[in-house]
Amino acid sequence: QNISLQASNPGQFENDSDALWQRGHVPETIAYHGRVGINTDAPDEALVVCGNAKVMGRVMHPSDSRAKQNIREVDTNEQLRRITQMRLVEYDYKPEFASVMGIKDT
Repeated sequence: QNISLQASNPGQFENDSDALWQRGHVPETIAYHGRVGINTDAPDEALVVCGNAKVMGRVMHPSDSRAKQNIREVDTNEQLRRITQMRLVEYDYKPEFASVMGIKDT
């Protein structure tokens, strides 16, 4: 089911069938099929927050141990051999990217 939006300028929003916000398949959820920006009108990722974010709960990430099973030790000598084959680099951010992201030391 789509969420209906109303605006003072009727041409400002598309009709209900074109709305991107939808009720999620899981109870008490909504879904947006696009990019979301908070304090920005040009998000370049699925979610961009320009400012601080407060989380009053857990943040789960695919590398979080709570999301894994069958964790086991590996052969460290083999892993060190693989590491020596990695390409390590140093870099500077492009000034136009650094200024947009608020990075002072490029």
